[in-house]
Amino acid sequence: MQRARVAILVVLSVLSVVYAARASAQATSADQTIRLSQRQLYRQPRSAAAYFRLGDAYIQKARQTGDLSYVTLAEQALRKSLELAPGNAGATRHLAYVFASRHEFGEAAALARSAIELDPSDGHAHGVLGDALLELGKYEEAAGAFQTMMSLDESLYSLARLSGLKSLRGDPQSAIADLRQAIDAGRASGQPRESVAWAQWQLGAEHFGVGNLQGAETQYLEALTTSPDYYRALAGLAQVRAAQRRYEEAIDLYRKALAIIPFPEYAAGLGDIYARLGRAKEAGQQYTLVDYIGRLNAVNRVVYNRELATFYADHDMKLDEALALARSELEVRKDIYGYDIVAWALYKSGKPGEALSPMTEALRLGTRDARLFFHAGMIHRSLGHNARAREFLSRALSINPHFHLLQAAVAERALKELDGR
Repeated sequence: MQRARVAILVVLSVLSVVYAARASAQATSADQTIRLSQRQLYRQPRSAAAYFRLGDAYIQKARQTGDLSYVTLAEQALRKSLELAPGNAGATRHLAYVFASRHEFGEAAALARSAIELDPSDGHAHGVLGDALLELGKYEEAAGAFQTMMSLDESLYSLARLSGLKSLRGDPQSAIADLRQAIDAGRASGQPRESVAWAQWQLGAEHFGVGNLQGAETQYLEALTTSPDYYRALAGLAQVRAAQRRYEEAIDLYRKALAIIPFPEYAAGLGDIYARLGRAKEAGQQYTLVDYIGRLNAVNRVVYNRELATFYADHDMKLDEALALARSELEVRKDIYGYDIVAWALYKSGKPGEALSPMTEALRLGTRDARLFFHAGMIHRSLGHNARAREFLSRALSINPHFHLLQAAVAERALKELDGR
C-alpha cells in the first residue's frame, strides 16, 4: 500500500510539473487580472471592487484549469468584497457560483435568490439559480429560471443551459441545435475562448451520447482549435479514440488531460483502456489514482463522491462504500443521476429488488442516456424480468453502442444471453 501511495505521489508531482510549465508559457487574461488586482489591493487594501475583480478572475481560472483550489480563493476574495460593500448583487451571484462549484447546491440556490432580489435584471444570477435547482432535481423550477435568463440575456450561457435541460428531457437533437446557436452567439459576442470551447465540448458530448463518433470527434477538435490543450476536449477525444479502437492515441490524450488537471474520471478512462489491452499493472495504477484523487482533500471528498461511487460500482470495488457514497449524495442532490447511482450500487451490492424504485425515478424524465438504460436492463435481468431487460439493454445499445469501453461489452453479452433464452 505504501509503495502504491508513493507511486501515485510521483505521478501527481510529474503531472503538476508538466502543468506548471504549460501555465507559465501560456499566461491567460485571468492570470493578468489576478496580478493587477493583487497589486491594487496592496495599494488599496479596502477596495471592494478590487476584491470582486480578484474573485471573478479566480473563478475564471478555475474554469480554465478545473483546479478547485481557485474556487476557495474566489470565495475568500468575494466574502471580503461583500464585507467591505454589503449588498453587491454581482459579488453575491459569484459567491453562489462558488458554492455550486463545490456541490453545495442548496446554499448556492439561496445565494442566487439573494442576488436576484438585489438585482432582478441580472440574467446570470437566474442562470446560477437554475444550475443549482437542476442538480437538486427541481427541474420545473430550473426551467423557469433558465427561461427568465433567456428573456434577459440570450447568449452562449443561457442557450447552453437550455440545451442541457432539453437533453435531460430526452430531446438530444434540440439540445444539439441550441448548442450550435450558443457557439455562434459566443463567437459573435467575443466570449472568452474557454467559454466557447466549453460549449463545443458539450456539443461533442451530446453527439457522443447518441453514438455519433464522427460528430463528437469534429466538435472536440474544434474545441481544441478554439482553446488548445482544453482538458475536457482532450478527454472527450480520448473517449472517441478508444471507441474507434485507436487505443494508443486515446492513452496519449488521456495522459495530456491528466497532466493539465487530474480528474478521477480521466484516470478511470485511462485505466479502462489498459484493462481492455490486458495491461493489468498499468490499469491498477490508474484505478489507484482514481481513489487517491477523490480523497485528496476536503473539497474533493465532496465534489467527487458520485464519480467514486460510480467507479467502485462499475469495477466491483468497495461496494459497501459505493452504496454509502451514493446514498449520501442523494440526501442533498436528488437529480436523476443521483437516483441512478443509488440503483446501480444497490444492484451491484446484490439488492436488485431495492434498486427498482430509484431506477424508475432515474428514468422519469425520458433521458436518452445509454448508461441509464443499461443499468435498468441489468437490474431487471437479475430479477428475471427478461422482456423488460431485453427492452432496456436493446435501447442502451441502439442509442450508443460505445457508451462505455467496458460496460458496453457487458450489455452485449447480457442481451445475447437473453436472446438465447
